[in-house]
Amino acid sequence: MGTGRRKKLNISNIYSFQCGRTTTRFDDDGSQIGGPGFSRVVYCNESDGVGQSYYYDADNYVRSTKYTPMSFLPKALFEQFRRVANFFFLVTAVMSFTDLAPYSAVSAILPLVVVITASMVKEGIEDWQRKQQDHEVNNRKVKVHRGRGVFESREWKKLKVGDIVKVEKDEFFPADLLLLSSSYEDAVCYVETMNLDGETNLKLKQSLESTSTINDDSNFSNFKAAVKCEDPNASLYTFVGTMEFQGQQYALSPQQLLLRDSKLRNTDYIYGAVIFTGHDTKVIQNSTEPPSKRSGIERKMDRVIYFMFFVMFLMAFLGSVYFGIVTKQDLEGDRQKRWYLGPDRSDVYFDSNRAPVASMYHFLTAVLLYSYLIPISLYVSIEVVKVLQTIFINNDIHMYYEEADKPAHARTSNLTEELGQIDTILSDKTGTLTCNSMEFIKCSIAGTAYGRGITEVERAMAKRMGSPLLVNGRDKYFDDHHDNDSNLSVKGYNFEDERITNGYWIHEPRSDVIQKFFRLLAICHTAIPDLDEETGKVTYEAESPDEAAFVIAARELGFEFYKRTQTTVSFIELDLSKKRVERTYELLNVLEFNSARKRMSVIVREDSGKLLLLSKGADSVMFERLAKNGREFEANTKKHVNQYADAGLRTLILAYRELTEEEYKEFNEKFTKAKNLVSADRDDLIDEATAEIEKDLILLGATAVPECIDKLAQAGIKIWVLTGDKMETAINIGFSCSLLREGMKQITILLESPEIIAAEKTGDENVIAKISKESVKKQILEGKAQLTASPTDPFALIIDGKSLAYALHESIKNTFLELAVGCASVICCRSSPKQKALVTRLVKDGTGKTTLAIGDGANDVGMLQEADIGVGISGVEGMQAVMSSDIAIAQFRFLERLLLVHGHWCYRRISSMICYFFYKNIVFGTTLFLYEAYASFSGQPAYNDWYLSLYNVFFTSLPAIALGVFDQDVSARFCLKFPLLYQEGVQNTLFRWRRVFGWMLNGLASGIIIFFICIRALDPESYNKNGKTAGMEIVGATIYTCVVWVVNCQMALAVSYFTLIQHIFIWGGIILWYLFLLGYGAMPATISTTAYKVFIETLAPAPAYWFVTLFAGTAALIPYYSYKSVQMRFFPAYHGMIQWIRYEGNSEDPDYVNMVRQRSIRTTTVGYTARSIARDNSLYYLNLERQPPK
Repeated sequence: MGTGRRKKLNISNIYSFQCGRTTTRFDDDGSQIGGPGFSRVVYCNESDGVGQSYYYDADNYVRSTKYTPMSFLPKALFEQFRRVANFFFLVTAVMSFTDLAPYSAVSAILPLVVVITASMVKEGIEDWQRKQQDHEVNNRKVKVHRGRGVFESREWKKLKVGDIVKVEKDEFFPADLLLLSSSYEDAVCYVETMNLDGETNLKLKQSLESTSTINDDSNFSNFKAAVKCEDPNASLYTFVGTMEFQGQQYALSPQQLLLRDSKLRNTDYIYGAVIFTGHDTKVIQNSTEPPSKRSGIERKMDRVIYFMFFVMFLMAFLGSVYFGIVTKQDLEGDRQKRWYLGPDRSDVYFDSNRAPVASMYHFLTAVLLYSYLIPISLYVSIEVVKVLQTIFINNDIHMYYEEADKPAHARTSNLTEELGQIDTILSDKTGTLTCNSMEFIKCSIAGTAYGRGITEVERAMAKRMGSPLLVNGRDKYFDDHHDNDSNLSVKGYNFEDERITNGYWIHEPRSDVIQKFFRLLAICHTAIPDLDEETGKVTYEAESPDEAAFVIAARELGFEFYKRTQTTVSFIELDLSKKRVERTYELLNVLEFNSARKRMSVIVREDSGKLLLLSKGADSVMFERLAKNGREFEANTKKHVNQYADAGLRTLILAYRELTEEEYKEFNEKFTKAKNLVSADRDDLIDEATAEIEKDLILLGATAVPECIDKLAQAGIKIWVLTGDKMETAINIGFSCSLLREGMKQITILLESPEIIAAEKTGDENVIAKISKESVKKQILEGKAQLTASPTDPFALIIDGKSLAYALHESIKNTFLELAVGCASVICCRSSPKQKALVTRLVKDGTGKTTLAIGDGANDVGMLQEADIGVGISGVEGMQAVMSSDIAIAQFRFLERLLLVHGHWCYRRISSMICYFFYKNIVFGTTLFLYEAYASFSGQPAYNDWYLSLYNVFFTSLPAIALGVFDQDVSARFCLKFPLLYQEGVQNTLFRWRRVFGWMLNGLASGIIIFFICIRALDPESYNKNGKTAGMEIVGATIYTCVVWVVNCQMALAVSYFTLIQHIFIWGGIILWYLFLLGYGAMPATISTTAYKVFIETLAPAPAYWFVTLFAGTAALIPYYSYKSVQMRFFPAYHGMIQWIRYEGNSEDPDYVNMVRQRSIRTTTVGYTARSIARDNSLYYLNLERQPPK
C-alpha cells in the first residue's frame, strides 16, 4: 500500500542541533558492543519471532498497580495489620476464645472483621481503578508489520522486540523504536519529548541513510536487519549500538532512537523497529514501584496509640497488683472477705493460695477489658472519611477544566489530610507552573493602554474596596463565579478591546506604531507553525507558553504567522488599507534569550531591502537600550508596566531599530566569528557582539500575560522547579511566573570553569569527576557565604544537571540542602528523572516536612512517587504521570484550591476527628476502669458484651464521620482570602501533642464526672417506687446512656458548620441507642443476658434514670464549654478571628477585613505580591535619595 508523495524539508538553523546525514562508517563508538552491558541483539522483522523470542519473550505490557491478583490478599492484609491497633485487636480476638476474656468471642471478632474487610475493599477498588487506566494505555493501537508488506492494527501490549511499526502524526511511540524512515525525503521526524524531559520545543530525529529509502509499506516485505546495542538502562540521552543491514554495519546513536511516550509531531508517519519493550523501555526504567504511602498524621496517630497502649498496660498492671494483694488476703482462716467471688471454689483466678498467678491472669483479663481505650473503628472511619473527601475533591466544579473535560481526580484516598500540610512544592518544570499556557490580556502601544481583560488580582482588589473595576476608563463589575478560561474561544488569547480587534486598530491615531508592534510579535520568536491542510488552521509549537501567547495574539489581531523556512518567516497581515497582504521577511539572525541578556532579538530584511532589528525583553534591560529619539512613549509605557505588574501580569517591552548595510555587515562578521570560536570566552564575545547591535532602539510598547503562584507563596509554601529544560528557558519562564524577579540575587552553580573545560579535553573521567566535585562544593560554600552576608535579601538558586549530580553526592548533599532551603526559589535545570526523585527524597528526608511533587510527564514518575504526595497534570500530555500520581488535576492553577481549600479542610477535619475518637474512647474506658476498681478489680465489666462491641461501631462513630466529611471552620472564600490559615496544617497546630492531651484530659474529666454522679445517685438509694436498689445491669445501662449522650453532645459543641446529615448522625446516634435497648432487650434472656427488658421494665419508668442522665450529661460538658468560651472570646486562634468576622457580619467591612487579612500575608519573596512590594520599596528609597537635605 502506498503512502503518497513524500515531503521535502529545509532544515532550519533555529533548532537545537544540526541535522545532517548520519555517517555509514562504523567507527570507534561501536567498540563496546558485545561487552558487559552491551549484549542485546535484536533481529528486525522476524515475523515468526525466531531469533529473539528465546532471549526477549517479554511483551510490551506496563503495570502501575500496587497489587496483583496473587499479591492482593497477603499484601492488603499486611497493610492492615502493620497498623498497630489492628494487630492488637487481632491478638485480643484470638484471646477472646479463652476463659480469660470478660466478654464473648463473637462480640470481639465481628467488629474486627467488619473493619478489616471495609479497608481491604476500599484498597481493592482504588487499585482496580489504576488497573483500568493501565488497560487504557496498554490497549492503544499501533500499526505493526505482519508480513508481505501488510500492516495491521495491534494493541501496544502485544508488541515484541524486533517488530516493525508504523506510527502516524500526533501518536505516541508505543515502545523504544529505532527510526528507519519517515514521510520526509531526508528521513527526519519531529518528536515532542515533553513527557520525558519536560522540554516543550520539538526535537529533530533522523534515520540512517541506508534505511531512509524504505518509505512504503510494501518495501518491508523483505526487510531484514540485526541490531546489536546496549542493554536496557535508564539513560534517556544516550544510546550505543550498531545495525547490520545488507551486509554492512552502521553505527547507531541517540539520533535514531525514538523513546516510548514521546509523540510524533509535524510528520505524517515514521517506520521504526522495536528495540526495548514494556519495563525495558528507558522511560519505565526511570520509574519505581508505587510505594505504600502513609500520611504524617496517620504515623503520629500510631504514636498516640502507643501512648494509649502504655496507659492501658499501666492501668492493667496497677489493677493486677492491687488484685493480687487483695486476693492474697481473701482467706484469713475460715473467714472469706470477698465470699461472693468464691475463692474457695476457684482453680486459679481468685485462689488466695496462688495469688501471684491469679494476678497475672487478671492482668491479661484487664488488658482485654481496657482494650476499649483503643478505638477499633478509628482506622475504618478514617478510611470512609477519606474516600468521601476524595469524592468532594473529584466533584469540585471549581477544579473542573471544561476545555479538556477533565475534573480533578484523587486516585488514592490515603493522603487527603497531607494536602493541608504541604511545606514544599517540587514542580517538574516551569511549563507546569504556567499550566503550559498563558493568555495575552493587555498591551501598551504608543503610550496608550489597550485590553479590557480583568485579572484575579484586580477583581479581588475591587471587591475588597466594594467598587466597580475601572479598566481603561470604563466600569466593569466583578463576578465571583467568573472564570476567564471558561469563556476563551481561543486558547492563549484573552484580549478584549474594540479599539484594536476586528481591524479597528487602523483608525487609531498611531496605527503605524500598532502595525509595527504586531508585526514584531509575528516575527520575533522561534515558534514552529503547523498548518492543518484540511481545515487550514495554523497551530504553533513554541519553547515557552508566553511566546505561544504572543504569536496567537498577533494571529487573532490580523498578523498570522504561517510559515518558516531556514531563511525566511512568512505571515499574512492586515495593512492600513484593511487588505490582507502576504509578506515574507528574510531571517538573517536569531539572537536567543539567555539569563544574562534577558531579551531576544531577530534581524530580518523586508521585501524592500530594509534591514530591521526586532527585540523584546525585560523592562530592566530594554529601557536603557532606547535611543534618544525612541523614548517618545517611555513615561506612559513605564506607568502601564507598573500597573500591569500590580495586576499580577508579566510584562515584556517591544522595540526595534533600522540597520544600515554597513552596520549589519560589521555585526555579522563579528557575530559569526564569535559563534565559530571554541574557547572559554566564546559566550562573552557573542554577548559583546549582540550588545553592540541591540542599542538605540525605538520603543513600541509592552505586553502582559498573567501570573499563577502568588496565593501559594502567601500561604508560606516553598516552590522548587526540577526541569529538563535548558537553563535559559527555565529562567525565562521562572521570571514569567514570578519565581524569579528583578532584584533577586541569583546563585548559579555550573560546571563551566576553565579547569573543567581543560580536564574534559583530556578525557580522563576520574580527573573530571574530582575537579567537578570540588568546583560544585566550592560554589555551594560560596553561595552559603552570600546567604550569611545578606540574610534579609531574597536569593534564587539555579543549578544544572551536571552540577546537581555532584551536589547530590553523599558528602555534599546536606550542605547543598542547607543552601537551597535558605533560598527563596530553587530551579534545577537539565535534571534527569532519577535526579528529580533524589532531590525530592533529599528535601523530604532532610527537612522532615511534607513535600508535594507535581508533573505531567513520564519523566516525573519517580519524583511523584518519592514525594509525600504526587500530583499529576492530566490536561496536557500522556497518562504516565497521572497513572503514577496520588491526585490528578487538569491545570497547575487548580493546585491553589486543592491545597488552600480542600487541603485545609481535610487536615482540620481529620485532626479534629482523631482527637474526638480518643476523647470518646477515654470517656468510655475511664468508666470501665472506675467500675472495675469499684468492683475490687475483679475483672467485671460495667456493660453488657454487645454494649462494649457496638459503642465504637454504631453509637458514636457516625457523628465523627460526619465531622470528618462536612465540617468547615471557614468557607472556601475565606480560605483563599486569608492564605495564612494554611499554616495551621504546615505547623501541625491541630494535631500536636498539647491538643491531643487536651482532648484526652477532657475525656478523663467527663468519664470521672459521669461515673461518680451515676454511682452516688443510684447507690445505695432505692431506685424505684417499689424500693428496689439499682443492680449492675441498671447502673451499667445508666452510665452507658450518659456516655452516649455526652460524647454526641460534645460533637455538637465541636462542630463549626452544621448540616442536616450531622444533625441526623448526632441525634440519631442517641436515638439508635434507645432503639437498641428496646430491640436487644426484647430478645430471649439467653441472648440478651443482662439487657433483658432492662429498659422497658426498669429504666424507662424510673424518674431517677432520666434525671441522672440529664444532670450527669450537663455536668460532664461544662469543662469543655467553659474553656472554649474563654478561648474564643479572649484568645482566638487565627481561624477563630475569621469566624468572628463571619459571625459578627464584618465580612463586608473592607477596613476590618483588610486589617485581619494583613496578618495572613507573610513577607514573601516570590509571586507578584513580593514583586510589587520590592518595586514599591525601591521607589520609596529612591524618593528618599532625591529629597534635598534639610
